[in-house]
Amino acid sequence: MHKLCLNHDKVIILIDSPAENPYRELINRLIKMVSMSDTLQPKQTPNLSDVAKALGVSVATVSNALSGKGRVSASLISRVKEQAARMGYVPSHTGRALRTGRNSVLGLVLPDIANPLFPQIAQAIEAAAAAAGYGILIADSRGNVSLQTEAINRLIEYGVDGLVIVPRLGTRIADLDIPVAVIDSPSTPGNTVAADHWQGGELVGQHLVSGGHRKVLLIGKNPASIVQNDRLGGIRAGLGKQTEIDVLWIEHHEAEFGKGAHLGLNEKIASGTTAIAAVSDVHALRAMTELYHSGYRVPDDVSVIGFDDLFWASGITPALSTVRMDLPRIGEIAIASLVQAIEGKSESRKGPVPTFGTSRVPMTLIARQTCRSILSSSTSAKGL
Repeated sequence: MHKLCLNHDKVIILIDSPAENPYRELINRLIKMVSMSDTLQPKQTPNLSDVAKALGVSVATVSNALSGKGRVSASLISRVKEQAARMGYVPSHTGRALRTGRNSVLGLVLPDIANPLFPQIAQAIEAAAAAAGYGILIADSRGNVSLQTEAINRLIEYGVDGLVIVPRLGTRIADLDIPVAVIDSPSTPGNTVAADHWQGGELVGQHLVSGGHRKVLLIGKNPASIVQNDRLGGIRAGLGKQTEIDVLWIEHHEAEFGKGAHLGLNEKIASGTTAIAAVSDVHALRAMTELYHSGYRVPDDVSVIGFDDLFWASGITPALSTVRMDLPRIGEIAIASLVQAIEGKSESRKGPVPTFGTSRVPMTLIARQTCRSILSSSTSAKGL
């Protein structure tokens, strides 16, 4: 029986190892390695003083060079950064937090991370935050108001410097004790920045009208959603008064016929509908799937267009026509507005922050393969 006791009671090993044990050599080597490790000193992490000493400059100069503050020449900044990298210097997050009173971490609350749109939003927010020197903690409210409140409170308890919130539909964000950037719709009270959903809807309506469509079905999910209502309102405006419009709300339909029930698109097309516009690519795909199983061809028999340009929209057959949000720009504006408030460069230090830039970011029509013109060649010629 081997017994090994290291200093300060760090390690105690009891091993039954008779002479004939085939693992005896391995056990002895392990014991030797553990014994040697007790004599090794942990490698010291270089600090600002070490970098300053190596260059023969003051600690303040090194700090200013690495933070971009103060008057330090470009050549010296380059030398400091090269020396810091050579020595393996890593800035102390704790030290920075003590100096500034900030943790350089933001919270992001999403309404449903299972929806493929919201990971794309999270990626845009994280990229903008990283460029501004902030990390991100993500919470998912799963479309529940109480969980949204819990997520907000939990992130505040973790000490985030500010919050970016994509609110659960139909909810308003109450005043909080830290800066908050709200991403919803320009018509949402307290909104900081968002895609111009109404303008995006107008693009859809104008696109369909230009193709000769005069009877259109609009598909929404929840009538309580400000974003969805803005999108549908924009589509109506783009279609104009000359177009016959029908609206199908999926939640109302499923409340009557059951979850996942057919949307009744057969009847709509039989009554003369030539185009379907959905408030999301997800609902557009559902419509296309139902049409396929009913024997209809898109776009030969009916045109379909969605919203959001989700990552798979260009990969399906036929490729989905849709409207794209400028998520990188939205992320940049949201983070810039938040950082302005956090770092004291804005009058708003608590609650929803004012927009640092425009609050409405234009959307872009992405015309692919699911929409076609139904104008006759003679009619088309007259319009040229």
